[in-house]
Amino acid sequence: MVLFLAARFAWTVVLFLVITLFTFVVFFVVPQPQVRAPGRGGNTDPIDIRDSIALHGSLPSQYVQFVWNFVTDGSLGRSYYNRQEVSDIVRRAAPITISVVAGGVVFWLLLAIPIGVLSALRPRSLLDRSAMVFVLIGVSAHPAWLGLVLGHIFGYRLQWLPFSGYCEMFSPTTICGGPAQWAWHLILPWFTFAFLYAALYARMIRASVIETMEEDYVRTARAKGSGEAQVLRGHVFRNSMLPIVTMLGMDLGTALGGVIFIESVFNLPGLGGILRSAITQRDLPVVLGVVTYTTVAILMLNLIVDILYAILDPRVRLRTGMRTSGRTRTRGAGSASAPAPAPATPTG
Repeated sequence: MVLFLAARFAWTVVLFLVITLFTFVVFFVVPQPQVRAPGRGGNTDPIDIRDSIALHGSLPSQYVQFVWNFVTDGSLGRSYYNRQEVSDIVRRAAPITISVVAGGVVFWLLLAIPIGVLSALRPRSLLDRSAMVFVLIGVSAHPAWLGLVLGHIFGYRLQWLPFSGYCEMFSPTTICGGPAQWAWHLILPWFTFAFLYAALYARMIRASVIETMEEDYVRTARAKGSGEAQVLRGHVFRNSMLPIVTMLGMDLGTALGGVIFIESVFNLPGLGGILRSAITQRDLPVVLGVVTYTTVAILMLNLIVDILYAILDPRVRLRTGMRTSGRTRTRGAGSASAPAPAPATPTG
C-alpha cells in the first residue's frame, strides 16, 4: 500500500508540474493583449501580469518563482480592478462551488445507484425502460436550460424552493444563514447537477452489475449455497462499483467545468461567476488563479479516487508491488528476466 501511495503521489506531482508549466506558457510566454486597468484619478493605466505577480528574471527563473509562490503561500498576485489578493478571492468563492459539486455528487449517486441496481435485477421491465428515457433526457439536456426549467417550475410557479441566492453555512453575515438555510437554497442546484449525471450513471451501474453477475466467482458463490442477498452484497455490489469509482474521478473535473452554468442560472457567487466576470474584464490574474486552483483541486480529487479504488480492489496494490519487485529482481539477476506474475483472482 505504501508503494502504491508513493507512486500515485509522485505521478500527481509530475502532472502538477506539467500543467503549471503549460499554464505559465499560456499566460506569460504567449503575447497577451494590452490591458488597461483603472488608475488614480479615474485614469486607465496599462498593466502587465508579471508586475501583478512580481515575476522577474529569465523565463525559467520566472516559472520557478511562479510555482514556489503558489506552493508556499498560494500567492498569485492581485486583481487588476479591485487590487485584492487572488488567493483571497478564490478562497471566498471556493466553498460555494465545492458545496454545489459535493452536494450534486451525493444527490446523483443516491439516485443512480438504486435505479441502476434495480434495472439490472429486472432487465427489460417497466423500470428499466423508464430509466432509458431518464438517461436520454439527462444526457441531452444543457445545464443552463435544465436549471432554468427546474427553477421556473419549482421556484417560480410552485414556489416550493428558492430560485436564487446563497446562504452561509457557518458564521452568516446576513439574516439568511445556518445549515438549514444553506441546504434549502442549494436544493435546486443540487438536483440540476444530479439530473445531468444520475441518468448516465444509472445505465453504467446497470451494465456493470449485469456483467458482474455473469462472472465465474458469482456462479461459484451461488453453487456453494450462498443466498441471493449475500451474493449481491458480498460479490456483485463491491466489484461492480469499481468502474463507477473510476468514472467518478474523471467526471468530477467535468463537473467543475459545468458548475459555471449552474452558478450563473441560480446566481451563486462561486468560482464560475468570478471566472466569467474576470474573462469579461480581462482580469488575467483572477483567471490564472481560478484555473490554477481548479487544476490542483482536480489533481487532488483524482488522487483520492485512486486511493479509494485501491481500497476497494486490492489487485491494484498487488500489481504495483509486483511491478516494483519484478524490476528489483531483474536488476539483481543481470540479464535474466523475472517470471511473469500470475493473474490475480477477482475479489469476492
